[in-house]
Amino acid sequence: MNEKVNDLAKELYKQKSLLVMGRGYNFATCLEGALKIKELTYMHSEGILAGELKHGPLALVDKAMPVLMVITRDKVYQKCVNALQQVKSRHGRPILLCSKGDEETMQQAYRYIEVPNAVDCLQGLLTVVPLQLLSFHIAVLKGNNVRITLYCSTKV
Repeated sequence: MNEKVNDLAKELYKQKSLLVMGRGYNFATCLEGALKIKELTYMHSEGILAGELKHGPLALVDKAMPVLMVITRDKVYQKCVNALQQVKSRHGRPILLCSKGDEETMQQAYRYIEVPNAVDCLQGLLTVVPLQLLSFHIAVLKGNNVRITLYCSTKV
């Protein structure tokens, strides 16, 4: 997974912003991923509840705005697919974190990263890893001193 995430980072590190969307238990993962991206890369990143897409964030979506969506096979899967379709209708190029082997969802992605599937409430433990890796690789590509950033962000 590390090589695929690094390739994605090479595409994203020149961007000014990144939207990270999810729903259900994955929303908390999106918030954590967006925070980690801000902390390590100093780039604007927002964790967005996919169900609230029509209430403002959809206006930000176009072919230039990277949108990373967490869509795993869980109770809110179909609602997340609806949000994915809204992003695509605005000419967005969604980058998906999706369940391993979910060919149907992968076909709708601009890029995708597969994560193992787990019980809903534990899925975030698996899904946050590629987001943390992405943060790390973008920070390195930007020339940020990741050691100092990690140390300072964990110091209380």
